[in-house]
Amino acid sequence: MSLDPTADSARRSKTEAPAAVDVAIIGAGLGGLMAGARLAKAGLRVALFESHYVAGGCATQFRRRGEGGFYHFDVGLHYIGDCEEGGGIPRILDQVGVKLRYRPMDQQGFDVLKFPGLTFPTPVGHDAYEKRLLETFPSEQPAIAKYLRFLREVDHVVRYQDKREGPPDLRMAWEVLRHGRMVMRYMQKPIAAVLEDCRLSPRARGVVLGPHGDYGLPPSRVSALLHAGLVNHYLHGAYYPEGGGQVIADRLAATIEEAGGVILLRRPIAQIVVEGGRAVGIRTEATKRTPATEVRAKAVLSNADLKKTWLELLEPGSLGEQARQQADAWEMAGALFMTCLGVRGDLRELGMSDANYWIFDTFDIESVYRDCMEAERARIRGIYVTSASLKDPGTQGHAPDGYQTLEIMTLVPGQPGVWGVPSADATTWSYRHDEAYAQAKQHAEDQVLAMAEEHFPGLGARIVYQESATPLTHARFTRASGGTGYGLACTPEQFMRGRPGYRGPVPGLYQCGASTRAGHGIVGALRSGSQAAQRLAKDLGVSL
Repeated sequence: MSLDPTADSARRSKTEAPAAVDVAIIGAGLGGLMAGARLAKAGLRVALFESHYVAGGCATQFRRRGEGGFYHFDVGLHYIGDCEEGGGIPRILDQVGVKLRYRPMDQQGFDVLKFPGLTFPTPVGHDAYEKRLLETFPSEQPAIAKYLRFLREVDHVVRYQDKREGPPDLRMAWEVLRHGRMVMRYMQKPIAAVLEDCRLSPRARGVVLGPHGDYGLPPSRVSALLHAGLVNHYLHGAYYPEGGGQVIADRLAATIEEAGGVILLRRPIAQIVVEGGRAVGIRTEATKRTPATEVRAKAVLSNADLKKTWLELLEPGSLGEQARQQADAWEMAGALFMTCLGVRGDLRELGMSDANYWIFDTFDIESVYRDCMEAERARIRGIYVTSASLKDPGTQGHAPDGYQTLEIMTLVPGQPGVWGVPSADATTWSYRHDEAYAQAKQHAEDQVLAMAEEHFPGLGARIVYQESATPLTHARFTRASGGTGYGLACTPEQFMRGRPGYRGPVPGLYQCGASTRAGHGIVGALRSGSQAAQRLAKDLGVSL
């Protein structure tokens, strides 16, 4: 299998917009693609409109020419969990007939957490994880047992609900009462409250919070249930899809087209057309390639940034004042800085494996956010390191022969001012050539590479290609509020029922994606698309 992220870009960029469809979908991220696949296979006429030149949203790759040939870098899909047969992600994709192969990462340490004086490889399985924690912190048996009880209770409740595939009801409430006492106790609390009640030591807290970068919030702000759900997701197995980080998006897009749907790239949306208080279509922006076009639809589904959908894409006056105030008040999750490297030789010679490496200069994760997210310039106190070349060695094209790819990410502020860019210029591409932006970007990149070199000596001498992306880069390609790929912050107030559902604020408008009730990440986006399609189809009188 070889890689070509833009194989279908030219054709889809030239596709002519239909005058009318059953469902117009804004945004071809995984949520929109999953919804489009379910709806198209049910016989509905579906058209997806995407401003980027590749379908897939954050689950895409990009290609760069460097020493030896081409390098392909993952944007947002670096690993996924629960992919064993019958697992969460395969079960969702089975709904539209998409079958993939998933390569398991190191079962004894898929996440390697590196702190001052301590390295902790996270194994697959709750029992193995508990045993590893006890081996590392032998004096904290009661605290660790209580924390694992919380994880297991959340896992039981979530998996019970997934098997039912319906809205919560009295049976679900009874199941929580029987097997989820801690779930009930911490339903509206942050994970910091759980760890405090468990009485874990500061060092043990740092370890159990290690993969916090997967949701971009400090322990005092992130929902306890979200944290537990994410940890459980990977304890059921950590995987990388064979074929690269864009393969899920490519398979879903192909499924849509095979079922008669169309995907139109480089087609940003200017407005959702509302008539008589109901969404009846979309209007595209005029670009250098295509004129503005209006497409009528029986229903509109937005997989675009939810805040922008409500506040910018809906026509003025369509959104009630209460809903407008709600959208204005939404808090976004943290943003990321990413450095992509082409490296000569084999990274295993530097001690790397197919694991992820989470590296921090402190066990105090709360202080990481305080220092990183409130700084006037990017201050790097932790990095995430991963290599598609090592996770997917059977796929040709991640890098030229004799070379490998490496991606390094870190939490940073998303405000344009931190990057030397006035807010008014952040929506354009011109800032990329500003000296202030270049300096701010270089300042962050230097810190990232220095921390990576400290833990993997010799890495710098092997680098033959490097390129970095800021939150402004992310916002430029995905039009995401705050430059975050995580959508609404998963605080206790903005989790579960505190998040928007799949029916939008006006009739005829539906929504999916990272900010909706299914949550963020690959599994959240896929589930959101599936759930949104189900509600939309029901309202149109169509069976899925």
